[in-house]
Amino acid sequence: MNGRVDAHHHTWDLSVREQSWMVGPAMDPLRRNFSIDDLAPLAAATDVTATVMVQTVGMPEETLEFLAVAADNELVAGVVGWVDLTADDVADALARLKERPDGQWLKGIRHQVHDEEDPRWLCRSDVRAGLAAVAEAGLVYDLLTKTPHLPAAVETVRALPELSFVVDHISKPVVGESLEPWAAELRSLAALPNVSCKLSGMVTEASWTDWKVSDLRPYADVVLDAFGPDRVMFGSDWPVCLLAASYSEVMQAAVDLTSGLTSTERDAVFGDTARRVYDLT
Repeated sequence: MNGRVDAHHHTWDLSVREQSWMVGPAMDPLRRNFSIDDLAPLAAATDVTATVMVQTVGMPEETLEFLAVAADNELVAGVVGWVDLTADDVADALARLKERPDGQWLKGIRHQVHDEEDPRWLCRSDVRAGLAAVAEAGLVYDLLTKTPHLPAAVETVRALPELSFVVDHISKPVVGESLEPWAAELRSLAALPNVSCKLSGMVTEASWTDWKVSDLRPYADVVLDAFGPDRVMFGSDWPVCLLAASYSEVMQAAVDLTSGLTSTERDAVFGDTARRVYDLT
């Protein structure tokens, strides 16, 4: 394994635009700028040599900025950007992005599905048409969902076998509450071969001040058992993770949660799966 891959992180510059999801004083630790230069030493200290930079807002300008960062920085190996999946020109929008000089770093598309009022948003005909265009463009689609959205996600993944899906943050179960119905719904999703899952975002779904690895283990065990290590990839969710843990603490938690795997299986979780799914070669 040539270094680890962090398959999920963000950056933002609040002088360029506000992050509208930062609501309330609890978000104060995130209300500053975070750049690749901030991430680089943290990545180096944890043997991360490649990352996937993921959109934070539903604005096409951010995707252009992220592609420029990827083109100018050896650490960022891929970008998951944003397009309006409900528009009638999704295919054209994706083509324009891929044709840019830095378009080779576009690996996937994401939308904040968990913020949509309709839990069946993914099943809308215009959204499905947009997702079909993502597949036609040879890109991945990141599923940002919570448990109520999983039935629609299962239907959508089943309806688009040609599209590779990645579940972000294990679909954000509330750590400490019952595993069900999250676990059953996630297993239904994992039964479909064209979907993978990021072992990410767990610490901020637990108690920010006193979470323990043992709190996360039941959820990680479901993910690893349902998907298998060859369809699971580590993601830090930096800098959002800083609400509950440092970068190194998130990495160490993931190492502890995968300690029962073979070396080949750990290589998959910490790099090989992300390289294959996002085509990071």
